[in-house]
Amino acid sequence: MRETPGEASGTRAWTTWTTRLLLLGIVLAALNLRPAITSLGALLEEVRDGLGMSGSVAGLLTSVPPLCFAVFGVTAPRLARRFGPGAVVCAGMVAITTGLLIRPYAGGTAGFLAATALALMGIAVSNVLMPVIVKRYFPDRVGSMTGLYSMALAFGTSIAAAATVPVTNALGGHWQPGLAVWAVLPAVAIVSWIPFVRDRKAPSTPSPRQETGQSGQTAEQPPLRITRSRTAWALAVFFGLQATAAYITMGWMAQIFRDSGVSAGTAGLLLAVIMVMGVPLAFVIPRVATRLPHQGPIVLVLGVCGLAGYAGLYFAPVGGAWAWALLLGVSNCAFPLALTMVGMRAKTGAGVAQLSAFAQSTGYLISIPGPLLVGVLYQHSGGWGLPIALMSALMVPQMVVGFMAGRDRTVEEEAAR
Repeated sequence: MRETPGEASGTRAWTTWTTRLLLLGIVLAALNLRPAITSLGALLEEVRDGLGMSGSVAGLLTSVPPLCFAVFGVTAPRLARRFGPGAVVCAGMVAITTGLLIRPYAGGTAGFLAATALALMGIAVSNVLMPVIVKRYFPDRVGSMTGLYSMALAFGTSIAAAATVPVTNALGGHWQPGLAVWAVLPAVAIVSWIPFVRDRKAPSTPSPRQETGQSGQTAEQPPLRITRSRTAWALAVFFGLQATAAYITMGWMAQIFRDSGVSAGTAGLLLAVIMVMGVPLAFVIPRVATRLPHQGPIVLVLGVCGLAGYAGLYFAPVGGAWAWALLLGVSNCAFPLALTMVGMRAKTGAGVAQLSAFAQSTGYLISIPGPLLVGVLYQHSGGWGLPIALMSALMVPQMVVGFMAGRDRTVEEEAAR
């Protein structure tokens, strides 16, 4: 069947200006998926003093991100089916902008938590839909686009950690404008997503993992009994434990360094070093993992780096601070490994989607108590010894379940038993 001139011009239009705008939108959206968390971590002491927060309440604040991701993230696919993924991501950027702008001036702890939750709601839906948008609009470049998206996410995470304290000082030393300034980035991202608000469908090609019937229509596989798969449970627990470590790091690590005698600016840079390790390793780890029949050895290497980093943080937090930051940054890259294993532990596209939803939703629920417990232990012990011991202890089961999830098997095989 020949392509009509109108179709040809539409295709050319899509592959030039619109594609470039969408690429910009994906990068800008990814940049905004973590600054709300790491900017707060850099100024947590000032926020606690300004709002009169106890250590336990601050721990609750650092537990809000995984809670919002678990609660609001599951609504993203349904919202995308109704309104279109572009419209939902655009609305997510609006929510992030609004939440970040009003939370420093909300007038109390309750208002601060509510505004933070609004921003995190926008992050949650955008976080879930970014891979969906990549696969839908760029079905033949999923790997490269996922790498670009992951790199932008890691860069946004690290730049907020490094720049928040210097920006706050440049704005007069008050934490309110130092946090509110991060509303500028999502406001810019809104503009790039406006053209896609009405676009409920996108150019795509059938997945090679889908079955096509005689009529030419795609036949979807029936839902898996995902809870019968040991690999699915191992991957969910692995995802949850690595998320626990990540949110403890983003919420508390700068404060740990500051309480050890490191300046606020240097503590922010150390947190940035931990986060920026995800920029190069987000490309390297998935490529190495896909070439191995068993990803368990990578899990063990990352876990050993984490244990070494925590040990150094306990015994010599100031003297070896940069080394511990590098080790913890390597360990923190369990996130791209978990996403890679999700794609490898299922045979079909439908299986990958179902496994991803199960592993991420269950994992984020598992990760909720960790940051809160760190705050409680810190307040009642008066130091960071017990919280660091908790982080180290959680790394051991993370290595065990990650090794199990890395075995060469699929959830379809296990769910059918």
